Amino acid sequence: MRKVVLYHLMSLDGVAYEDGDWLADDGPQLVAYLGRVIATQDDVLMGRGTYDYWAGHWPTSDFQPFADFINGARKHVVTSTTPAQEWAHATRVTTPVPEYVAALKRESGGDIGVHGSIELARSLLRAGLVDELRLVVAPAVVGRGRRVFEGDGVQPWKLLEVDRGRNGTLFLDYGR
Repeated sequence: MRKVVLYHLMSLDGVAYEDGDWLADDGPQLVAYLGRVIATQDDVLMGRGTYDYWAGHWPTSDFQPFADFINGARKHVVTSTTPAQEWAHATRVTTPVPEYVAALKRESGGDIGVHGSIELARSLLRAGLVDELRLVVAPAVVGRGRRVFEGDGVQPWKLLEVDRGRNGTLFLDYGR
């Protein structure tokens, strides 16, 4: 069975989205970690906000390895309306998300990535559909902003691997 792998950048206090320059620059190491995360993925689940932003950015980006990956990957967009922009290999999810993801996990292929899309990530975590966490934790306390892990009760995870960037960023891999 395929795995759903949640990749997120966050601060020490768990903030995953807030405007500002709080992510430490661990340049080549951060890009290498992202490359390892996406190397096993061929599908991506995303919410409408992430899709709209990314569909306007990634098709013309030369940031590698992510640009080639995200433009070539099958994208499954969780939205109640048809996105305004088209993007190659994008499919709108029209069935209940837990059923859709469970069926996708039974298909053959590589891992299924979740990048960004905080609300979608939360719903997949609540439904027990996330198999691995790949977290980039910046050495900063932001204090306010949106969090992926918030109010969902205890969920046990096993630390699989940890690495540290030159500026103190942590690269953490967890499994169920």
